[in-house]
Amino acid sequence: MIKKMLLMALVAVSFSNIQAQSVPTETIPCEASFYDKIPVVGNVINFAKKHLSIRYRPGGTTPKGFDCSGFTRFCFSKFGVNLPHSSAAQGHTGLAIDKAEARPGDLIFFKGHSASGSRIGHVGMITEVVGNKIKFIHSAWSGGIRYDYLHADYYQRRFMGVRRVAAMLAEN
Repeated sequence: MIKKMLLMALVAVSFSNIQAQSVPTETIPCEASFYDKIPVVGNVINFAKKHLSIRYRPGGTTPKGFDCSGFTRFCFSKFGVNLPHSSAAQGHTGLAIDKAEARPGDLIFFKGHSASGSRIGHVGMITEVVGNKIKFIHSAWSGGIRYDYLHADYYQRRFMGVRRVAAMLAEN
């Protein structure tokens, strides 16, 4: 019995050490200061999350169904930021940001169906950045409003860039 308790305590301590090592400490203060400067970003992300699983609809701009740019436009418009309807046009809005500087609330852009293309054809909103892992919410042809990760092969091959529109939120 004592051996089991000691073994469980050792496993718990080891697990907590692994967890502490797996989360880079420099991301925590950065995230906190980012939200302190523009707290409405968290509100936009929480609003977007409420629409998970709504179906994809070509040209869709309402909770009855969204396309990718219709979804980002809908979420930001709720907080006074007017984005253009097309993902290509949204790709020229705000400030271009290096992928390493991406933060929640930034827009993330991808090529369309063809990885060999050169035009923006898809957009999502970054919801979380932990280390070099970028999680985003978007309206996908398969699955509707859902989360995906930039490090997935499909999105990594199609990645085009990140744009910050959060400054437009701060103005409102």
